[in-house]
Amino acid sequence: MKKYILLFLICIQLHAQSYPEFKPLRFDENYKVLEKDTVKKNWYKTMKYMPLSFSGETFLSFGGEIRYQYFYAKNEKWGDDPVDDDGYILNRLLLHADFHSSKYFRAFIQLQSSNANGRIDPSPVDSNPLEVHQGFIDVNVFSEKNKQLIFRVGRQELSYGSQRLVAVRDGPNNRQSFDAAKAIFGINNFRTDLFYSHYVVAEDGIFDDSSNKKRQFWGSYFVLNKIPALKNIDLYYLGYERANANFDDASGKELRHSVGTRIWGKYDEWRYDAEALYQFGDVDSKNIKAWTVSLNTGYQFTSVVLKPEFGFKVELISGDKTNGDNQLNTFNPLFPRGAYFGLASVIGPSNLVDFHPSIGFELAKNIDWVIDYDMFWRYSSEDGIYGPNTIMIYPGDATDAKEIGKQLESEIIYTPNQYLYFRVEATWFKAGDFLKAVGTGKNMFFTGVTAQIKF
Repeated sequence: MKKYILLFLICIQLHAQSYPEFKPLRFDENYKVLEKDTVKKNWYKTMKYMPLSFSGETFLSFGGEIRYQYFYAKNEKWGDDPVDDDGYILNRLLLHADFHSSKYFRAFIQLQSSNANGRIDPSPVDSNPLEVHQGFIDVNVFSEKNKQLIFRVGRQELSYGSQRLVAVRDGPNNRQSFDAAKAIFGINNFRTDLFYSHYVVAEDGIFDDSSNKKRQFWGSYFVLNKIPALKNIDLYYLGYERANANFDDASGKELRHSVGTRIWGKYDEWRYDAEALYQFGDVDSKNIKAWTVSLNTGYQFTSVVLKPEFGFKVELISGDKTNGDNQLNTFNPLFPRGAYFGLASVIGPSNLVDFHPSIGFELAKNIDWVIDYDMFWRYSSEDGIYGPNTIMIYPGDATDAKEIGKQLESEIIYTPNQYLYFRVEATWFKAGDFLKAVGTGKNMFFTGVTAQIKF
């Protein structure tokens, strides 16, 4: 622990020198810019850019992340889970090495260790002792400022759009990855990815994660930037097949196709993100007809004290209309960010109506305070409610009640620099009529503290 504290203090001093910002996907970082940096070398600069050739085109870069979290929950799963009076500690360590040989070849490897201490019956989302989280090679056919064509093969993270469907799952303790082959093409303001993959299953042991051959995921994702009036447009197709799917009204082999679009951008103090998606395919003998639409918008008063930002988000997510017919209308969110409606992660985006106002304040230069209020209903009274991983929490046949509940969340975030991140949060969930009818239905309280360092 003393070493970690010392590393924290050193990183605070590093802030005096400017380095490239960290990316959500660490393999998107490129420290070759340090080749011409005139600042005197130090151990951190050497770690980020270690030339292995006279030209500087061949080099190594190292980096990582350490994160500790403490969480306490009262009445977890609304009183139906075992009681834990002490809370639990989650910690995650990520270490990576990035090797570049000229501008045409690159190899990236990342280890991940995620541990859950004091957690009753931890899931693979909480715990994965030590694994090769990513390991891939890139072949750059051409990689220029406004044009690139890259072929990537190996274990890798996938992340697209607002991460409603494909995410690295950074909020929970264990990030997710895929064994994939991908082609990346970009020219000027256009980029597209084509990929085929198998989901990587987290196991209990060390270096034993493997591809799940029964879960195939493929697709194409197009992004167009700087479009007049609309700013940015995403267009995508995603295909998913798994051998054993379980929904309230269907189970068996699932083949699901998703087509959608997203419009997003910012005008002065306004931000907006709108998305619509339709799914078709089949589960066993039932035809899939599912959909979702969402709008996430906000306005910040930058000239007012505390610079308040008022936000509003609404999501309509289909659920099964009629139990026992030949259709399945339950939406599958595929591989979304785990903390979909806050880090409490109690509900996933299936069979749901969600209204979500929020307000945020800039208390100081590096301190933000955000308050969210979520209201949840079942979209269809014929379907149950699901977790973020589409595992059913409660079936829907016990009651016609639609109100799931209301969630109030508050968090304070302190980011003194790009290396350090601290967060304190609390969530209160008031159980609605549906939860009271199908389970214990107690109100839930969740609180946590997060400390993170990146390097």
